[in-house]
Amino acid sequence: MKIAVICDVLGDAGNGTAVAALNLIESMRRRGHTVNAVCCDPERMGKEGWYVLPRRSFGPFGGYFARMGVSLARPVPYMLRAAIDGADVVHCMLPFALTRRAVVMAKEMGIPVTAGFHCQAENFTSHFPAWRSAPFVRLVYRRYYRTVYSQADCVHYPSRFIRGEFERVVGRTNGVVVSNGVGDRFAAGKDERPDSMKDRFVILSAGRYSREKDHKTLIRAVGISAHSGNITLVIAGRGPLENRYRRLAARCGARDMRLGFVPRESMPSLMRSADLYVHTADAELEGIACLEAMKSGRAVVVSDSPRSAASSFAADGRSLYRAGSASDLARRIDYWIEHPTEREAAGKRYAECGCAVDAERCMDEMERMFAEAAAKKREKIR
Repeated sequence: MKIAVICDVLGDAGNGTAVAALNLIESMRRRGHTVNAVCCDPERMGKEGWYVLPRRSFGPFGGYFARMGVSLARPVPYMLRAAIDGADVVHCMLPFALTRRAVVMAKEMGIPVTAGFHCQAENFTSHFPAWRSAPFVRLVYRRYYRTVYSQADCVHYPSRFIRGEFERVVGRTNGVVVSNGVGDRFAAGKDERPDSMKDRFVILSAGRYSREKDHKTLIRAVGISAHSGNITLVIAGRGPLENRYRRLAARCGARDMRLGFVPRESMPSLMRSADLYVHTADAELEGIACLEAMKSGRAVVVSDSPRSAASSFAADGRSLYRAGSASDLARRIDYWIEHPTEREAAGKRYAECGCAVDAERCMDEMERMFAEAAAKKREKIR
């Protein structure tokens, strides 16, 4: 097959959607398919199969987007047409300007469109004061539907949770649920730590430093933990709230907190060197980092937020805390620190539970989705 993949965001390996897009592109190419990828990542310039567009300008807000590690592509019609022309299927990653243009173009050319659902409404609304407002969230989803998903031949949802959230607003869609998957690199085990972390209790979290990820609750919980003096807190990521997190840690007593971007190739070892993984996101459409931690054999603690798919990962109440409550999270952390044997047993159970679907199995299902969309096109032609 010839597949055109439209990536409004690509280039930052710390961005979950970019990681999903790269995994998809690389997997389809390994399987022998021709993949034209459209993005605005200058590092791909001149490479075969890549169509690199200019970045959109956000004027005075450019610095804010840069701190989030987000660059959006600006549509260039002749380049987009060259990438799409002759494709069996066009797959879009996000419902933004580049995708909207690609959907219209593909439909004019008679090419089927599949669309991935990788942007929860709260990922957008969190930049505004009333970000949890139900009418605001519904407005965003309705726009997503009107401009992209209503025109897709098939919608790819990474979790049943996000399919339910979206369809509750827009009604039934023609979709499939396929996890982004977790690779074999995250096999369970225990890796050596740097000397600065030896004899410490290491808590790991990962995700963009933004409001909906709610890392502030974890920082406060570590500060009030009965074992605060012996905890090293690692929050792998980047984003506009980094300086605010550092100030918060200094105020609340989280003495040993380490922030910063961690390359994807280093994440499996970091996961296996941690004692506990905490997933704080108030809004999360799949929670792939938490699934990676589970496959790595870590005990996890997750928020019970109704806006997070990860809330279903907790095996029991010891791994679930009340969303936004630092005191409740601190109690869970203290429990796992004080019960190391149970913590090891929980990590083993999470590694064996099957929640983290193998990445190659997921790519099998994505390939099947593309093939079915392309077959429908051929049937229409006949």
